[in-house]
Amino acid sequence: MNQHKPDNRNNPDAPNCKTHLVNLENVRSSRSQILPTAKAQQISEVLGLLADTNRLRLISALASQELCVCDLAALTKMSESAVCHQLRLLKAMRLVSYRREGRKVYYSLADNHITNLYHFLVENLHESNDETLTEMG
Repeated sequence: MNQHKPDNRNNPDAPNCKTHLVNLENVRSSRSQILPTAKAQQISEVLGLLADTNRLRLISALASQELCVCDLAALTKMSESAVCHQLRLLKAMRLVSYRREGRKVYYSLADNHITNLYHFLVENLHESNDETLTEMG
């Protein structure tokens, strides 16, 4: 095992190892599991995009069916212009897709991965809230 001094300048109160010894076997076995920087950046961008109440509400509306911009605006009580702006951002990250039908544009979630991610987050939030309520009661 090699010795390594941690850099705690950013947060001196952060919990850390008291021995300052790196377990090379653990490091080697975990190396293949760590995300490459480029992939971590992509995920960070998607999660950053999802960290917006209005965009999450649009995704929740689209999780069950495709909707046109006017329907999304009515559902979310946002202007059509604001809905279009948010959808443009979601489309740029390939989270939503669209199709034209005459003068209307219908949006839907791009694929099942987005729908599954949305449902996973909602279900886990409900489970977490249920556990908190049980602990409080």
